[in-house]
Amino acid sequence: MVCSVKGFAARRRAGTALGASLVAAALLATAAPAAAGAPAAAPAPACRGGQLVAGGAERVGADAFRVTVVNEGPGPCVLRGHPTVALAGQGAPSRAKSLTVTRQGPARPVQLAAGAAAQTRISFVPVLGEADGYCASGAEPFVAPSMVIGAAGARLQLAPDDGGNFALCGTTVRATAFRPAPAP
Repeated sequence: MVCSVKGFAARRRAGTALGASLVAAALLATAAPAAAGAPAAAPAPACRGGQLVAGGAERVGADAFRVTVVNEGPGPCVLRGHPTVALAGQGAPSRAKSLTVTRQGPARPVQLAAGAAAQTRISFVPVLGEADGYCASGAEPFVAPSMVIGAAGARLQLAPDDGGNFALCGTTVRATAFRPAPAP
């Protein structure tokens, strides 16, 4: 009878060890998905006008500019959508000419870390000819030293990086949605 009690105790210890191993494996298996499904860090808030600054308007051909905005806020933010655009006649807001923006491409949220930049491409019908150019449509050309970009509630005024003017025919521009700017 002693042998059977020792044998039973040994089998019981083995069964308990096996059971404990299975329970541990089950706990690990359920813990991994729980960690994967754990709530992520809170998303960054929407960018606000006070944290965005104009980073430049780089001429990209005769009919377009690449406009950059920079997050100079204390933390990350999310920029969404397409810009609004106006030309500031002689730099005075009272002489600004609002333009109709034809949106190009889908808008996706752009996560901007502090110091990061986003870009949009603004294109338009160019003025033809030299000096006192003309519009093929017969419209009067509009020339301005600065552009006002609306983004996240801010109105950012900027001049072309090359020192020239913005010159266009008509009152419509095409603008891509903001995208992350390539690293310098």
